[in-house]
Amino acid sequence: MPMPWSYRHSEKEFKSFLKDAKGRMGHIMESDNMTYTAVDGVLQCFRRRLTPPQVIAFGDVLPSTLRAMLVYNWRVDAVPLPFGTRSELIREAQSLRKDHNITPLNVIDATAYALWRHCNHRDLKRVLDAIGPEAVAFWAVRGIPETKLEQQII
Repeated sequence: MPMPWSYRHSEKEFKSFLKDAKGRMGHIMESDNMTYTAVDGVLQCFRRRLTPPQVIAFGDVLPSTLRAMLVYNWRVDAVPLPFGTRSELIREAQSLRKDHNITPLNVIDATAYALWRHCNHRDLKRVLDAIGPEAVAFWAVRGIPETKLEQQII
């Protein structure tokens, strides 16, 4: 079997993802490091609400670098948290490395936008549906036409 595309081109794929996320987050995100911190906060926030099998299933549909970020420093024995309100989830995502974090209020929407543009929609929908309606709502992109969310060919 040949090496998966996502492994061979992981840096190119991740740079494209960060560019999309940074573009949606706006001018406040001056560097890829800031965008990385914001995305990491969103992934950790989402992961805290999942069981280990759900984390693995979600990770299986992500590009390779995002998959690695999802499981980095993961406490697999942690009890999943309830989803809560969108505002609570945003504040939680913003709390990562709070002394070095200027994550904008649209952090989840911007990360979701980039995620949909870099994942196979059929697989992502299947996994989110299996996790539940809160997961579907977490990764919903509001106000963007489906045509703008099509998976990008990099």
